[in-house]
Amino acid sequence: MVARAYTVAFEGVEAKPVEVQCAVTPGLPAFSLVGLPDKAVSEARDRVRTALSSMAIALPSKRITINLSPADMPKEGSHFDLPIALALLAALEIVPKDAVEGTMALGELSLDGSLIAVLGALPAAMTAAEEGRMLLCPRASGPEAAWVGSVQVIGAANLADVVRHYTGQAPIPPADPGEVIAPPPGRDLRDVKGQERAKRALEIAAAGRHHLMMVGTPGSGKSMLAARLPGILPPLTPAEALETSMIHSLAGLLNEGGISRTRPFREPHHTASMAAIVGGGRRASPGEISLAHNGVLFMDEFPEFPRGVLETLRQPIETGEVMVARANAHVKYPCRFMLVAAANPCKCGYLSDPARACSRAPICGEDYMGRISGPLMDRFDLRVEVPPVAFSDLDLPASGEESATVAARIANARNIQSARFADHPDMRLNADAEGQLLEDVAGPDAEGRALINRVAERFGLSARGYHRVLRVARTIADLDGSQAVRHPHVAEAVSFRLAGMKET
Repeated sequence: MVARAYTVAFEGVEAKPVEVQCAVTPGLPAFSLVGLPDKAVSEARDRVRTALSSMAIALPSKRITINLSPADMPKEGSHFDLPIALALLAALEIVPKDAVEGTMALGELSLDGSLIAVLGALPAAMTAAEEGRMLLCPRASGPEAAWVGSVQVIGAANLADVVRHYTGQAPIPPADPGEVIAPPPGRDLRDVKGQERAKRALEIAAAGRHHLMMVGTPGSGKSMLAARLPGILPPLTPAEALETSMIHSLAGLLNEGGISRTRPFREPHHTASMAAIVGGGRRASPGEISLAHNGVLFMDEFPEFPRGVLETLRQPIETGEVMVARANAHVKYPCRFMLVAAANPCKCGYLSDPARACSRAPICGEDYMGRISGPLMDRFDLRVEVPPVAFSDLDLPASGEESATVAARIANARNIQSARFADHPDMRLNADAEGQLLEDVAGPDAEGRALINRVAERFGLSARGYHRVLRVARTIADLDGSQAVRHPHVAEAVSFRLAGMKET
């Protein structure tokens, strides 16, 4: 008689159901595990055997065979310990088979039988809900999985509690969702002295999720401006929070099961490898661009990143997803992020500062910024020069608007966009609009169209650049509360697009 338990195998953010079959048959005593397990799964035999021994449960002198079906799907991770133990307990008739078959389980077993938290409880709960089963997991993973309200989640502290639960001796109460993590008090935009044009660019970028490039001398406030972005971005919607948390669950970034409504803000160092930025490694893990999904990816010292890393950003920026291809895995991750890049104008950093003129100007600047390819630079919707701040300006009182005021305008603009794209589930913000829909929602008036046509002819705008100007103009109109895209909106969008460009 074959006993069955169920668990999952992870492919990207998807959790694929896996059937754990256990057969105890006459023959030479053995404990075999088949179904394409990796090293961590194969080691589950010893952990399960020792955990059962700690509960005074002796394995019979028979042949025990565990099969992980489908057998052609790679199985990785230590979360297979609990479902293997559960199937074995059902085969030994210690727990009811029908109750185990209605359960999807994951968790790592300690040698004393206690359960250790594992990654991916949230995607596993989503799959359990689709399969119509309850989820059994370690107690530490319960608050995270319980966010999926359509599935019953049982969080057990050890294997003995699991046995008592299934035999009715001491049922375990369902787990409660973890606390929503409140964002810490953010840095205020009012702290930045001057830089009004850069602040305006930051507001437009945040309102429509447009990619932003800031170029300026060292100490001009580029990183300081970027650090204020989390304070002006609206919180994640419930759907966005679930999408983002599923990726963070796989990366082990959820603290005590709490799901944050704050948008991700990732800032990798320029020495980061391609696998760290794009995703990859032995398990094809998500990279920084996926961890920044629905949030911000800030790349300081942008030209200092390896050329290969920068060029791999081109396709994810356009498509909003990345395929991590390895010999044993082809995994797709979502990565709809807002790229904010900061760079010095040249290697010494003072090309644009008349007080410290570079002796190699302008070749120094051309060589340094030339590390960023034309196709990649073409994908930045907004480009802004951040001039140095005079010492005298630092003693002036704080000026400009507070982050809360700017955040309210951005939230209002995003609400307008949500209503606009309500009938298009694959589009949420102006940055997603394309094709005929872009023409319908962002088509400028006659004066605005004449202006953008003149600019396209004189500066050689690409078709991508033309469409990105329209998207930015649409966002500026939304911030202005205007139904139509007018000449001033196009003019401001063009001014941010042409920063640093040369006439053809």
